[in-house]
Amino acid sequence: MKKWIALVALLLPLSLAGCSHKTVVVYAAPPPPPPPALDETAQRAYHDGFEAARRDVSEERRPGVEKHPRFRNPPVPPPEYEDYRHGFRAGYNAFLHQGPHGPAPEGSYPQAPPPPPPQ
Repeated sequence: MKKWIALVALLLPLSLAGCSHKTVVVYAAPPPPPPPALDETAQRAYHDGFEAARRDVSEERRPGVEKHPRFRNPPVPPPEYEDYRHGFRAGYNAFLHQGPHGPAPEGSYPQAPPPPPPQ
């Protein structure tokens, strides 16, 4: 009988320690459509960037677009690298500013300046 009590006393803390993990729930909304001004390469990159940001948030990693392999080495021919990186960065930032719970409240992050007028 004493062996059973000792066994339970040893196993009880171990069984309770398994229940201390944190549960993270990420809203899996589809990414918004890319801006219509982007070409086909940039639209695919926009989706890739949105998904990369979603994974970073769900895995509780610090946001940083430059650390992603697809941003550093785009899966497109060399002449399209800059278009891909532009679209990837736009999608990544779109997720961070929209987030899993909708757009951030007004004034919660600085607004980007308006684009320069066309020449």
